[in-house]
Amino acid sequence: MKVMKKVMFATMATAALSLGAIQGCAVTRDQSTAGEYVDDATITAKIKTRFIESKEVDAVAINVDTLKGEVQLSGFAKDATEKSRAGSLAREVKGVRSVKNNLVIRQ
Repeated sequence: MKVMKKVMFATMATAALSLGAIQGCAVTRDQSTAGEYVDDATITAKIKTRFIESKEVDAVAINVDTLKGEVQLSGFAKDATEKSRAGSLAREVKGVRSVKNNLVIRQ
């Protein structure tokens, strides 16, 4: 039940963030369309949701940024296994072109 609440929270938060992104239609300098911006926001939300659902990854400690399908992970991992798993989960999301895994392993 606890996992279900986390998933529902993540889904609602994702929807709220997506609506805010669509409403503003803020397209950054290197993006050519609002559609690409929405696609990137969707990819980011799907990755964060996978992190929340996974018992192997601490979703709170990892930042996800997406630009034109290229994902950058930053933040902290407790060990090399968590860092690797986060990269794998991100690569599995449809629309991801590449993953730059900049997670730092806590010592």
